Amino acid sequence: MAKAAQKETPLNRQYNQIKTKYPGALLLFRVGDFYETFGEDAIRASRILGIVLTRRNNGGAQEELAGFPHHSLDTYLPKLVRAGERVAICDQLEDPAQAKGIVKRGVTELVTPGVSLNDNVLDVRRNNYLAAVHFGKDDQLGLAFLDISTGEFLAAQGSAAYVDKMLQGFVPSEVLFCKKNKAEFAQLFGDKFHTFQLEDWCFGYDFGYEQLTTHFRTATLKGFGIDILPLGICAAGVILHYLQETEHKQIGHISRITRLEEERYVWLDRFTVRNLELVYPQQEGGVPLIQILDQTVTPMGARLLRKWVVLPLKEKKPIEERLNTVELLLQHDELHEVLTQHLKQIGDLERLISKVAVRRISPREMGQLKKSLRQIAPIKELLSAQLGETSEVPTGTLGVLRKYADQLNTCAYLLDKIEAELRDDAPIVTNQGNMIKSGVDPELDELHGIAYEGKDYLLKLQNREMAQTGIPSLKIAYNKVFGYYLEVTNAHKNKVPVDWIRKQTLVNAERYITPELKEYEEKILNAEDKIFAIEQRIFNDLILAAAEYVGAIQQNARVVSVLDVLASFATIARKNNYVKPTISEGKELDIKEGRHAVIEQQLPLGESYVPNDLYLDDETQQIIIITGPNMAGKSALLRQTALIVLMAQMGCYIPARQATIGLVDKIFTRVGASDNLSRGESTFMVEMTETSSILNNLSDRSLVLMDEIGRGTSTYDGVSIAWAIAEYLHNHPQSRAKTLFATHYHELNQLAEDFPRIKNFNVAVREVDNKVIFLRKLKPGGSEHSFGIHVAQIAGMPQPIVLRASEIMQHLEKDHVPESQAKKVREMPKNNFQLSIFEPADPRLEELKEKLSLVDVNTLSPIEALLKLNELKKLVT
Repeated sequence: MAKAAQKETPLNRQYNQIKTKYPGALLLFRVGDFYETFGEDAIRASRILGIVLTRRNNGGAQEELAGFPHHSLDTYLPKLVRAGERVAICDQLEDPAQAKGIVKRGVTELVTPGVSLNDNVLDVRRNNYLAAVHFGKDDQLGLAFLDISTGEFLAAQGSAAYVDKMLQGFVPSEVLFCKKNKAEFAQLFGDKFHTFQLEDWCFGYDFGYEQLTTHFRTATLKGFGIDILPLGICAAGVILHYLQETEHKQIGHISRITRLEEERYVWLDRFTVRNLELVYPQQEGGVPLIQILDQTVTPMGARLLRKWVVLPLKEKKPIEERLNTVELLLQHDELHEVLTQHLKQIGDLERLISKVAVRRISPREMGQLKKSLRQIAPIKELLSAQLGETSEVPTGTLGVLRKYADQLNTCAYLLDKIEAELRDDAPIVTNQGNMIKSGVDPELDELHGIAYEGKDYLLKLQNREMAQTGIPSLKIAYNKVFGYYLEVTNAHKNKVPVDWIRKQTLVNAERYITPELKEYEEKILNAEDKIFAIEQRIFNDLILAAAEYVGAIQQNARVVSVLDVLASFATIARKNNYVKPTISEGKELDIKEGRHAVIEQQLPLGESYVPNDLYLDDETQQIIIITGPNMAGKSALLRQTALIVLMAQMGCYIPARQATIGLVDKIFTRVGASDNLSRGESTFMVEMTETSSILNNLSDRSLVLMDEIGRGTSTYDGVSIAWAIAEYLHNHPQSRAKTLFATHYHELNQLAEDFPRIKNFNVAVREVDNKVIFLRKLKPGGSEHSFGIHVAQIAGMPQPIVLRASEIMQHLEKDHVPESQAKKVREMPKNNFQLSIFEPADPRLEELKEKLSLVDVNTLSPIEALLKLNELKKLVT
C-alpha cells in the first residue's frame, strides 16, 4: 500500500538530500543529543541493535523511527559494522545555539566493515583489511589490500586461484569489485565476504594510475615495484577512490604501496590454509596453529605473525636470518628478557600514528604514543650493545642486529616536546582542559591562576556569607542555566539579606545571586573558555609536530613487530622444547622425532605425544603410502609434517629432535571431509575438486599430503582413483613432488613392488586381550587391518550393531564377495540377536564358548564351579 503524501519539512528535506548521496548506507542523523534513523534504516538498526522501534506522524504518514544517545555511538557503531552495514555518520556542523534556521549537517565519516578507525570496531591483534578485486583478461585478476588503521597498502596480480588463496589468508573485512562481475565473483569466491560493488569506470587503468601517483605525489610507480602489475594498479586505484567516497580525506599515513611478490612465499592454497587450521579452527572449540605460536606482546607483532603464518618464505637467506636471531635470543637469556620487557611497554604504534595523520588522536592517546616512544632508545641501545659480543652471535645475525638498530628512530625531538607539553594524566577529550603542563605558555599559566584563584575565592565567599548571615547550610553551586548561585534552604530563608537577588524557587530551597558573585563568575568562565582555546591550539600544534614523524614511527613499528615475533618464537621454543631446523637447498625432508605442534599442547595431563621419524626425497623415497587403523594417527602425522615445514620456513623453531628441511615452494593438502551443498557439490565432488587443484599445480619442490583419497565413492572406484593418482605422482615428467598418502585401501601396498620411489609404512597397533592399543608409531611395511568396527565400538555404537557388523565382515572376508555380487550379503543368516548368546560374532563370546565346551560339570565341586563361573564372567566384562 502506497504511503500517504508527506508534507516535506525543512528537516525532512535536509535528511533526504543527505540520504540520497549515500545509497545503501545506514544514515545516523544527529538530532540534538541523539542519533536517529528513519524508515528502512530504523527497521534494520532496531533489529541489529535491539533498540525500540517507534513510529511518528510525518506529514500525515506513519514513519519508523529508532535512535540512541550520541554519547553511545562507540557502543552501537561496532554492532552495526560487524553486521556488515555501511554506516554514514551525519553530525551537526554548527552550534545549534548560533544557527539561523535549521542546523547545518553533513556526513563526517562513512564507516564500512573494511574502512574504520574506531577502536571498538577494530581488533588490536588483527588487521582490518579492505580488499579490491579487478577482473582482467586471460583469467588474470588484480588484487589490493589496505588497512586504513595502520596505513599498510599491498598490491598483487595473478590467477583466480592465487587471488582466492590471498583472500583466504588475509581475510578482508570487505571486498570491492565491479558490478558487472557479480556472478563471476560469486562463482570464484562464494559469499563469505562483506562486499560492495562499484561502477565499471572506477576500474580503469588510467584512472587507477592517476589515483596512485596523485596520492603518492610521484610521476611513476616504478619506485614501488608495482608498475609491472597493471591489474593490481587498477585494484589499488579503486581502494583510494573508495576512501574519498567514504569521506576519508586525511590519509597521509598511507605513505607507500608494497608489491605482494608471489615468488617469495610458499604457495598455500585456500584448502591447505583451511585443512591445516593455520589461523582458524575447522571445528568449534578447536585450536589453530597461530594460537600456539602467538606469544607476542605488542599489537603490531600479533598482526605480523598472522601474515608470517600464511606467507612462509621459500628463500634460504631470509629464513636463516630469522632462525639465527631466534637462536641468539635463546643463547642470551638476559637480552631476550630485557627486550621483551621493553616491548611489553609499547602500545599500538601503527594505529596511534595513523590517528595522528588523520587528526583523530586524543590527548590520552598522545600520552600512549609518548610512552611507546620512550622504549625505542633503550631497544636501540640494547641491540647496539649486543653487536660487541660477536663471539657467540650466529653467522649472519650480526648484520641483522645492526640493521634493526639502525632502522630505529628515537624521535627525540618529538618525544621531548610531548614530555614537556602534555600532562601525564591528559584526558580523553580535548574540550575539558587539563591537557597542557604549566610553563608552556605564559598566558595559559596566568589564566590557570585566575581560574584556580577564582574558585578559591568562591570558597572564601561562601564561608564569609555563612558567618555573616548565620546560615550554616549555605552553599555556592553552578549550573549552565543560572551560572553560580547561592542556595538557601527554606528553614533559613528569613535570614537572607535584602540585597540578594532571587533567581529560582525549589521545593525545599531558594537560589540567589549577588553582583559580586556574577562578577567572579564572568571572570572565571572567561578564563576557562580562554584556557580551553589555548590548550586546543597547543595540542593541535603537537599533532602537527607528530605528523612530521609519521614515516619514522611507522618504520619503528615495523622493526618492533619483527623483533616481537622473533622474541615470541624464542619464547615458545624454550617453553615447548623446539629445535632449530637446518634449511637446505636440496630436496630432502628428514625429520627426527617430529611432533604435532598443536596436538601435543592439548593432551590430558600426564600424557605425552609419540614422536615419529620421517624421510622424503625425490630420488629414493618420494611417496610414502601410510596404512593403519582408524584413530591410529595417520592424519595427525600428515598434518604435523606440513606444520613442521611451515614453521621452519617462517623462521620458527620446530617440534622435533632435529630436522633438515629441503626448501618447499608449495604445500598441498587433501584431508578431511566437507561439502558445498549450496553450490551443488557433494563431499566427493569437493574432494575431487581439491585433488584436481593439487595435480594441476605440482612443482618439483611441492609437498603433497593426501588423506583417504577416493573414499567418497564405491570401493572399486575409490581404489582405482587412488591408485592412478599415486602412479601419476610417481611418473610425473617434470615434478617429483614429495608425497604422504594415507589410505585404508590396503591394495595400494602393491604399488611399492612396481614403483621404486614408493614405499609402504604403517602406523603400528597392538592387540592385547582382543583390545586394540594404538602405538602411534610409524614403521616400515604395509598394514592389512583398519579396525573400523573396534573404533565404532569405543565411540559408543550400540552393541547389537557392533556384533552384526563383525558377523557381516567375517562373512565377506571368508567368501571374498566381489562388489558386483554384493547381493550375497543378503543371503547370510538373518539378523537374530535374540538367538544364542554364543552366536559366533564377538571374539570374546567365541572364547567363552570354547572354554565352556572344555568344562565337565559332572566332576566340578561347588567351590570349583563358582571359581570357574567367576573366570568366565571376566571374559565378557
